[in-house]
Amino acid sequence: MNFDFTYVWQAIPILLQGLKLTLFISLVGLCGGFFIGLIAGIARALGGRISKTISLIFVELIRGTPIMVQVMFIYFALPLLLPIRIEPITAAVVTIMINSGAYIAEITRGAILSINKGFKEAGLAMGLSSRATLWHIIMPLALRRMIPALGNQWIISIKDTSLFIVIGVAELTREGQEIIAGNFRALEVWTAVAALYLVVTLCLSFLLKKLEKRMHIL
Repeated sequence: MNFDFTYVWQAIPILLQGLKLTLFISLVGLCGGFFIGLIAGIARALGGRISKTISLIFVELIRGTPIMVQVMFIYFALPLLLPIRIEPITAAVVTIMINSGAYIAEITRGAILSINKGFKEAGLAMGLSSRATLWHIIMPLALRRMIPALGNQWIISIKDTSLFIVIGVAELTREGQEIIAGNFRALEVWTAVAALYLVVTLCLSFLLKKLEKRMHIL
């Protein structure tokens, strides 16, 4: 089969619509996952016995199961347990939130534990409470160190959205499959799909490196 760029150009407008949904799902899911991970990570690093145990179970459960199994459980199995109907996009966003939250929890825990104990002691010596010391001294330093890992997690989440083809979400990969079903030009269409993923991830990597350099993050 000869490679025909005509089919690539024809597919691009439709693929870009799928790419918009891919970025939407990954960004919204990552924002939700950030708050989940922040809470779970703080609990893992500084919480009491019960909160540490709960967060540990959450992290190990999510990291120990494939994301495809997670989205299929949320979309197909959860409605059998609860009297609710879950839309495919909702299931996709919630899955990214939960999945990225587990990994961000470990990122948060590592960042907090990497902060020298002297900062906490200095905050307490200044008369700040433990909570105020955490939010005003430790967390700003920890968040700065988390930026490279959070950027990497966003790139992973973008690629993970391709797995949501199993529940019919019209993201980039699904749109590519639909186009191929109509023109049978798998070589050209999958090349275009791969190129769009590559362009997005390379742009994000470039922006993250610029941000790290600007903030002097080693």
